[in-house]
Amino acid sequence: MKMNYYEQIRNLIKNVPLSLVDFSQPRELARIPTQASSNFITNKEQGDWAESLVAKAINDVSKNFVAIKYGKSDDLIAGDEGFDEFYQEFQNELDTIGKRPDLLIFKKTDFNDQLGYDISQIPHSTIADYVKKAIAGIEVRSSAFLIDRYEKAMQIRTENFSQFALQTRDKILAEYLDLLEQPNRCKYIPILKSISVETLSVADFKVPGWSSSERLIELNNHFKELKRAIKEIQKRDFLSITPKVEDIKVVYKWIETFNVPHIYFQVFFDKVYGISFEQILTIISDPEKEGVVFSVEADTKNQNKTIIKINSKSGIQIAYKVDEPEHKSVRKEMNRGRLLFYVTFKGGAAYLDVNNLCEILGIKQNDF
Repeated sequence: MKMNYYEQIRNLIKNVPLSLVDFSQPRELARIPTQASSNFITNKEQGDWAESLVAKAINDVSKNFVAIKYGKSDDLIAGDEGFDEFYQEFQNELDTIGKRPDLLIFKKTDFNDQLGYDISQIPHSTIADYVKKAIAGIEVRSSAFLIDRYEKAMQIRTENFSQFALQTRDKILAEYLDLLEQPNRCKYIPILKSISVETLSVADFKVPGWSSSERLIELNNHFKELKRAIKEIQKRDFLSITPKVEDIKVVYKWIETFNVPHIYFQVFFDKVYGISFEQILTIISDPEKEGVVFSVEADTKNQNKTIIKINSKSGIQIAYKVDEPEHKSVRKEMNRGRLLFYVTFKGGAAYLDVNNLCEILGIKQNDF
């Protein structure tokens, strides 16, 4: 008997290390934010724009499917009247049905004209049966980067530091070998000889700290430069899709409630990439992929919550081109005369790779 989607996900979570995501433990309760920042509002505006971009692209192209707004959202921000009540209601819903994805995709034959293209404000109890008819839920993330430009810059950076590191290695072995051949320093010779183009990404050593002569100081400085170059090479060099650990729990809760496939879309300002929740679970369940395909970090901008950064190109390209939106500055006056200035986004367009979109949605291109 074929497993349904929820059963497949339930099996996959068994492979996720407990040290990363412990599904048996309740999610950590979030503190109610007390004050919004200009950066927070700009990020929210950017996220809203990205959702609209994806929904419009699908609705403009598809003959048989429709994208509608579903994710819980409001124009209220911390400090506004009524925000605390909205935030608490949102937290309660997370524990009841899980986290709503930003968009739902329906067959047009299942689309409810009376409910329309935005059901984000409708109580979940009213639309539960309707939501179960969706073919997919899409969580839309956005990043203010041009991914092609970023990758080109990172490639050049890595090539430059690799060249410098290998030249420094050669210089040390050619000009300071007599110093390294001393018994208390000879252990550094095999370390240096093991450094190559292939091993730069994993190479590591402790900088000696020699200072008893002019040449030893020079040698020590070369080791410092080599270490610095290797550290630069080993920095994460990909733009990522970044689910928080706590989000993975509430996404699973939503899937458990509705049995609808869940997908993450990452919108850049030149392209869009997508990755399924199944693939995310598969990637983070493989320790060999940590540091290569994904990394685990504390988000200093979000109460130090643990986030998982997955290489966007582990997924597939959903839009091969994005026209950038118009943007303008907005002034918002808060209580006690505090002023916030943020950016809003309008317009733009995403040009879909329909074949890839259909693949990730699990539908035939002719049916789209």
